[in-house]
Amino acid sequence: MKEFFKKIPAIRYEGPASQNPFAFRFYDPDRVILGKPMSEHLPFTMAWWHNLCAAGTDMFGRDTADKSFGAEKGTMEHAKAKVDAGFEFMKKLGIRYFCFHDVDLVPEADDIKETNARLDEISDYILKKMKGTDIRCLWGTANMFGNPRFMNGAGSSNSADVFCFAAAQIKKALDLTVKLGGRGYVFWGGREGYETLLNTDVKFEQENIARLMHLAVDYGRSIGFTGDFYIEPKPKEPMKHQYDFDAATAIGFLRQYGLDRDFKLNIEANHATLAGHTFQHDLRISAINGMLGSIDANQGDLLLGWDTDEFPFNVYEATMCMYEVLKNGGLTGGFNFDSKTRRPSYTFEDMFHAYILGMDTFALGLIKAAQLIEDGRLDQFVSERYASYRTGIGKKILDGKVTLADLAAYADKMGAPKLPGSGRQEYLESIVNAVLFG
Repeated sequence: MKEFFKKIPAIRYEGPASQNPFAFRFYDPDRVILGKPMSEHLPFTMAWWHNLCAAGTDMFGRDTADKSFGAEKGTMEHAKAKVDAGFEFMKKLGIRYFCFHDVDLVPEADDIKETNARLDEISDYILKKMKGTDIRCLWGTANMFGNPRFMNGAGSSNSADVFCFAAAQIKKALDLTVKLGGRGYVFWGGREGYETLLNTDVKFEQENIARLMHLAVDYGRSIGFTGDFYIEPKPKEPMKHQYDFDAATAIGFLRQYGLDRDFKLNIEANHATLAGHTFQHDLRISAINGMLGSIDANQGDLLLGWDTDEFPFNVYEATMCMYEVLKNGGLTGGFNFDSKTRRPSYTFEDMFHAYILGMDTFALGLIKAAQLIEDGRLDQFVSERYASYRTGIGKKILDGKVTLADLAAYADKMGAPKLPGSGRQEYLESIVNAVLFG
């Protein structure tokens, strides 16, 4: 079997003092944090599309990286070479999961029957590679945004034929997900939205998206898929107005159309910031609604107004992410590096450096988040901030033992209320800094 990354050793933990560029400084898979090994807290996942397919093309220039892996692109030989390279990559990094779009795995043919035959062939090949390893599929999905047929979306398309084609792609992607033992199935509605209301029936389009998702759930359950379905919110790009704007919007959609029993959310850091939120905000909104399922681990550039999909290096953000995940009791999914190396970082070595960076960043975030929880001052402050609801009129409000008239009478007797207790934001931020850097 050809070795693609000959110059790169298996990546091991060497500790914070290591200057070895091919070693982990913080990700120690066996280190126990809050009762579980780090590897269980952090089910890291390789994104097939960015790591094995994306070659640095942007709207102003062609590829800078060679992702041919020694085979002619657009062939099944290339598809199999990507499998071989991907499994070698995951083994050297100790990554236990991968995720995919259907057309990441094979070149799409003009006839869907031929595409499906290719997917059958490559999934058989992937199954053979999985044997004897602990590498598994985290989730699958169908690319329903790249082909021109999806210019108006998939479920949201004005064309019934396109809707049917999208259904066929979803059916096959679900078949593959079950075949490969995937824990989840994702809907990223890359073009489920609109550019102008002048030509759009929003109600019709949202109802049709829900119809497609219900059909997917019914089919998935019928073939033995027991995992979660996910929506991945994103506010814009490529469409100006996307229907899955943020976590709250997606949760409202799921509940409105009776999909909330089968769906959770796959939250991406870069998408949250594009929506004008922090990463932590969308995680918290998902968690308190019982819908935090999986995470796309990346970050964006706040100076740029688009989805840059950078490998995460912001430890503060990673700490706040892991704080939410630990408080949620973990994830049903994992941490998928939906991240790509920068265009000038085009070597195989850069691919490894990027994953080492991302894995170390989240490992350090996990360590620091656990310390914040064990420190206890944040939790204690939040608890005390709402202490007025534990006794007296506050307790009666929570117990449902008062009417609006009762509250008005109470206010009449009280006169003007005192100012609420200080929020002490700056003090709390100093605690976070002390844990992170003290």
